[in-house]
Amino acid sequence: MKDVSVNIHDANAPVKISCKDLTMTFVQKGTHVVPVLDNVSIDVHDQELLVVLGPGQCGKTTLLRMIAGLETPTNGTISLDGEEVTSPGPDRGLVFQSYMLFPWHTVEKNVSIGLEMKGLSHDDIQKTVSHYIQLVGLKGFEKYYPHQLSGGMKQRVGIARAFAMSPKVMLMDEPFGQLDAQTRLFMEQETERIWLQEKRTMVFVTNNIDEALLLGDRIVTMEGKLPGRVKSSYAVDLPRPRDPMSIGFLTLRQTITDEQELTL
Repeated sequence: MKDVSVNIHDANAPVKISCKDLTMTFVQKGTHVVPVLDNVSIDVHDQELLVVLGPGQCGKTTLLRMIAGLETPTNGTISLDGEEVTSPGPDRGLVFQSYMLFPWHTVEKNVSIGLEMKGLSHDDIQKTVSHYIQLVGLKGFEKYYPHQLSGGMKQRVGIARAFAMSPKVMLMDEPFGQLDAQTRLFMEQETERIWLQEKRTMVFVTNNIDEALLLGDRIVTMEGKLPGRVKSSYAVDLPRPRDPMSIGFLTLRQTITDEQELTL
């Protein structure tokens, strides 16, 4: 990957997202209460790429869905630019682990759907769609349908669709979990490239420590059982692009693995 000589993220940047004292419980079968999150507080800074790292069933996806406005915390608050989050909105783009594409639409139509709902002019839609299709490396595939694309290409369509809406924040829910190892690494590199060009605030959820270290300005780890709690926070003060074989990368990897008892 080409060296882009990027400076370390400014830890003193303004807070973009503030999660305060979040608690979440689900009720199953009418009476059984399942605690999912307990007293979770996280600040995400402007233009920061924050990774939430933890094993399955630790509440990290529920946290992301609450930031997206898809779930309402039992207690606590979430704010974006000082405004409380109470519902989904175009200021937050969400990319799921599953591809979530319309199989009967082409690549360009899948990317344009949200823009059409916003009522933009045909010319503005075409210009925006063209820009983001090229940004994610799908130029030439505009007329393809999802069944004609590989898994990595489908996920690129989802990323292009989310970015095309010009959200203030990108929320990524284990987007590469279904991909093979080689494609996953490529998509991680592509995500970093796109984020560096766009410089939007991003919250990225994963259970993979190497993915967290490759992408994150900062890594917040979750305890490995419900209810989910924040365990630690690590600043990743390593230049981009990250070298997984560098001393700094390997040292931080070992530190997180040892302290969090991770076997990811």
